[in-house]
Amino acid sequence: MEKMTASSAFLSVVCILFVTVLIKLMNWVWLRPKKLEKLLRQQGLSGTSYRFLFGDLKDFAAMRAEALKYPMDSFSHDYFPRVEPYRHQLSPKLGEDFFLWFGPIPMIQISKPQLIREAFTKTQELQKLKVNPIFEKLFPGIVNLEGEKWAKHRKLINPAFHVEKLKLMLPAFRDSCEEIINKWEMIIAKRGSGELDVYPDLMQLSSDVISRAAFGSNYKEGQKIFELLKQQTDVGLLMLQSVYIPGMRFIPTSRNRRFKKLEDQMRTSLRAIINKRKEEIEAGEALKADLLGILMDSNSKEIQQAAGSYKNQHIGMSLEDVIDECKLFYLAGQETTSTLIVWTMILLSKHQDWQERAREEVLQAFGNNVPDIESLNHLKTMTMILYEVLRLYPPVMQFSRWVQKDTNLGALSLPSGTIITFFMNTIHMDKELWGDDAEKFKPERFAEGISKATNGNNSYFPFGWGPRICIGEKFAITEVKMAICMFLQRFSFELSPSYVHAPRTMILLQPQHGAHIILNKL
Repeated sequence: MEKMTASSAFLSVVCILFVTVLIKLMNWVWLRPKKLEKLLRQQGLSGTSYRFLFGDLKDFAAMRAEALKYPMDSFSHDYFPRVEPYRHQLSPKLGEDFFLWFGPIPMIQISKPQLIREAFTKTQELQKLKVNPIFEKLFPGIVNLEGEKWAKHRKLINPAFHVEKLKLMLPAFRDSCEEIINKWEMIIAKRGSGELDVYPDLMQLSSDVISRAAFGSNYKEGQKIFELLKQQTDVGLLMLQSVYIPGMRFIPTSRNRRFKKLEDQMRTSLRAIINKRKEEIEAGEALKADLLGILMDSNSKEIQQAAGSYKNQHIGMSLEDVIDECKLFYLAGQETTSTLIVWTMILLSKHQDWQERAREEVLQAFGNNVPDIESLNHLKTMTMILYEVLRLYPPVMQFSRWVQKDTNLGALSLPSGTIITFFMNTIHMDKELWGDDAEKFKPERFAEGISKATNGNNSYFPFGWGPRICIGEKFAITEVKMAICMFLQRFSFELSPSYVHAPRTMILLQPQHGAHIILNKL
């Protein structure tokens, strides 16, 4: 009788657990999405109808894959239909602001600058997207932190990006640029000109810069980490294209095992670099003026100042925190600058008049000497050109935020558990905000600064906006200015007939088929 009672109790517990899981599952994949859909439509928002589990993901992936098979018909800056064909198809039917489905989660697209500015400032209610834990592994550190921990990391990292620290990193920028220039000069030495795809070399350039500026090593020593990063990013992007079911990352599939192996190898390499630096510091060696050295110094001072405090367990970064920030340095420092440099070269190749104006300014400021940071900051024509390139080809084209708790955004009531998203290039090329020439390359629009160019609308967000604006903006702009200046001193360049205009987004906005450019030695 007791055995029967025990068996019945166990069976009852199993049944209760099964029913509970089933109810939660049904709520996740159907009941809650339908409830959210009703709430959004009651506010007057148009959107697609929810489809079980996958939402719009299958249509989105299929249309994007088809669009990327073909380059653009002409050299046009209206590339949104190619990189976001599904959204482009929906917009005429649903309006500028609408919602679609990221699996069982509604994603609300907003387009008005005032709403976007408000979204950037509501850091408590609207937080970084955390739909899939893989994203946090790909982009760890400050970019994904929230609240007090974000504030702490931002405070500790911020000194590394001050102008006086960037001055110390300028030799790293110069040496990396010299290596690429010497390589190009050897390629075109016989004829004085030649065609090559500059994009792989520009990726190597930015990899070299971040290795030297961040870790004091050269590209070859950092190449292992970059290769691991590239492989992990490729695997991670495939994983992000499917609906994430909680717990799936722990299932030992071949893709999950591959991702974890790459993560472990990368962290081991970064841990070795950091431990070596700690040993050097403990041995009394002078602090190196690179990002890692500055970060470790800032972290050490923070811990010392808090010594004895009852709060000191919450002060400073752990070794794993430092590894996360180093990984982010590598990824963000390499990808952002290489894409900005390549689009700048492509547009200056297309617009020879602006290339000549930029070269005249560079030669007048530096001659054939290496640029210095003070003069770099006063290059007016160069700054106008970079602002315009960032307007037309922002490295990060899409920003998304997770609605952490019910909140208002303008007249919208956003329920928790939804996502809001906005696209930089659609705002940057809105004719109502920028004028009828919004889709044209016209650096002169920035002749009197950003505020004048936007008619006071604050509709320019290439590095984000508000308290979480990109901390590495000055680093990236300084590196890009240095590279373009040194290229203009040595070469003139033009688009090759074999250049294929095909922007695509792979985390950042990149030229899908490279950048085939004809270099002419000056």
